[in-house]
Amino acid sequence: MSALAKLIYPFRRPAPPAAKPAMGFFTDSTLCIGCKACEVACKQWNQLPSDGFEFSGDSYDNTRTLSATTWRHVIFVEQFPAGDGIARKPPVVPVPETPIDPETFSLDALLSGSDQGRWLMMSDVCKHCSAAPCEAACPTGALIFNEFSNVYIQNDICNGCGYCVAACPFGVITRSPHDGHAHKCTLCYDRQRDDLIPACAKACPTESIQFGPIEELRERAAKRVDELHRLGLADAYLYGDQPSATYSALGAFSLLLDRPSVYGLPDEPVMPQRNLGGDYALAAFGALAWIIAATVALAGNAILW
Repeated sequence: MSALAKLIYPFRRPAPPAAKPAMGFFTDSTLCIGCKACEVACKQWNQLPSDGFEFSGDSYDNTRTLSATTWRHVIFVEQFPAGDGIARKPPVVPVPETPIDPETFSLDALLSGSDQGRWLMMSDVCKHCSAAPCEAACPTGALIFNEFSNVYIQNDICNGCGYCVAACPFGVITRSPHDGHAHKCTLCYDRQRDDLIPACAKACPTESIQFGPIEELRERAAKRVDELHRLGLADAYLYGDQPSATYSALGAFSLLLDRPSVYGLPDEPVMPQRNLGGDYALAAFGALAWIIAATVALAGNAILW
């Protein structure tokens, strides 16, 4: 290699990988049994450290939220008639003197949301937004869309500024206390490149987490909603499968049975960049005022001379 080639080499950009079909997740919360196999598989494959085994008091949830070391998080929501109907702590149930009659207290009734209450469970993950505000906010180019149209963090380029943390309306990205860099779900990019499905989807025993081409998943999800409606679950709907007036479609969308905020999701996510119009206008006004002031000052000096 010539001296010139060695000098230029560090600044050359390699050819990007050829684009592949957009891949994503469809999470059917009606099939989730809260086993946490996805959490365990994610941590094992990505070699993520444990978050501890402390009892949170939040049902069976010990991780509570997505973080730099928890890229899959199983949400537990316990809904019972008492109070406001949304209680995460289980009620105190007295031990019956006689066995429970399955006709009056059945698992099917519990899952369908009868007067006896129900559990809602869902495995949450990075949404891999079609127009990701974290990618737009990153000043170093660490956040990119890879060839599978997934949002990927290049940790060796991340400078730990935290702009992506503030930009994400879902609270997905956080900085690791170990290296100060931002971390989140990669949608098992390394497995995808070897034609393997992500570890969480591989481990899910009920196929609540489904992986594949995003367009195929949307068609499959729409059929699933129609099926649930025929079975009497009229509240079933898809969250994030299509773009809204304020946000793009999600590459990891979900089927829910209650409003998004019950699952810890924003009811109407908004691109943060939409709120910057006033800031841009104020900056332009300030620049114009500075130009006018500078022009007046220069004109005054010219007159004095």
